[in-house]
Amino acid sequence: MAIISHNLPAGVGKSFYENLSGGANATVAVNNFGPAAVSLVITRVDAPVVTYVIPVNSGLIITASGVLVFALLANQGGDAIGTIEVILS
Repeated sequence: MAIISHNLPAGVGKSFYENLSGGANATVAVNNFGPAAVSLVITRVDAPVVTYVIPVNSGLIITASGVLVFALLANQGGDAIGTIEVILS
């Protein structure tokens, strides 16, 4: 998957990867250039939903197995602007 730019208004969430037929092993890289933190939400097979908060002007790379959904949520008090890339393994 290519690097995708995201521009989410405050209070908006968007799924950037979905595999609802059993999950996949994947890596996600998120960069946050916006004025507020953004949340990366990861849903996996037979696992609790995990949320990572990515502060302004920083990034995060996560590798996980059985990924069903990678989503971003601009719920940290402002717009979220940056990039997201999902790599399947």
